[in-house]
Formats: sequence, C-alpha cells, structure tokens
Amino acid sequence: MRARPRGPATSEPKVRVNRNIIAPAIRVVSPDGEQLGIMTVAEALEKAEQYGLDLVEVAPNADPPVCKIMDYGKYRFEETKKEHKRKKKQATVVVKEIKLRPKTEEHDLGYKVKWLKRFLAENCKVKVTIMFRGREITHPEQARVVLDKLLELVGDAAQVEQPAKFEGRNMTMILAPNA
Repeated sequence: MRARPRGPATSEPKVRVNRNIIAPAIRVVSPDGEQLGIMTVAEALEKAEQYGLDLVEVAPNADPPVCKIMDYGKYRFEETKKEHKRKKKQATVVVKEIKLRPKTEEHDLGYKVKWLKRFLAENCKVKVTIMFRGREITHPEQARVVLDKLLELVGDAAQVEQPAKFEGRNMTMILAPNA
C-alpha cells in the first residue's frame, strides 16, 4: 500500500474560512471593524453573504474564537506581503573559512591574514581551521602558536567569538568583525 501525502507542506498556519470554522459560537467583527457580537457560524455566514465577503477566523485561540467578515483573497495577499517583508529584514550571517596547517610559514600566514581581513571588512564571520595530518595531532601547542600569531597579525579588526577547540582532527576558532 502506498503512503499518501497528507497535504501541502507549508509552514503557515491553516486559516479556517467560511464552512470550515468548527467552533459552535464565534465573536464576529464586521468589515469596517465594528463588533457584531457572539453568534453561531450559520448566522455569521448569513451576515458575510449579505456583505458579499468571506468569514475568516482571525483569532482561533480566543474564547470564543474571533472571526472577521473580509475578502479572503485580499487577506492572504496581505499576509504574504508581510511575510516577505519579515524575511527581507532578517540579516543573514555568512561564515567564510580559512584553512591552515600547524607548520604554516610566516609568509603564507601573512597571505591568509590578508584574506581574513578582507572577509571581516565584508562583515562576514571567519572560521579559522587548523588541519592536523598524521602525527601532527600530538603537538597541539604548535597550532596554538600559529593561532596566536594569526590573532596578533589581525589586531583589532576581529574579536574571538569562539575560542580554539578541537573538532576531530581539526582545531577551529571563529572570529567576528569588530563593530
């Protein structure tokens, strides 16, 4: 037997409209915002038909639930516009990564620091990873020396958001731009 999909996979809560409203009694609000009082769903649907609009449940958790007489299509359009604005205002944090080895030389470290400063100038966080191969993992102090030198070269351009810690065979540290 095949499994059937249970409906659309959307994150928006289901809004009950017209005959889908299940509460026995509801508080009804007219299109111009006037309270029409508490009535049954059938009476409220008759009122909505008089206006030529839909009955939309706007506050399902209230006691009794609040329903408003409005144009449902217009309501959905306004809600999607609000959601779009909310998403637009959210700040996305970009994390760039710079990989080093415990035996990274001074010149190579300077080159990596140049890139690190460029990432910080773009307002990105930077994950500095020191990769250990073979027996190098037995000398984590070498990695600490490289990280200390890196922090010294970066100077005031960054602040340590997450101090150096081991993740498997890598030692990672996260730097954030100084505000």
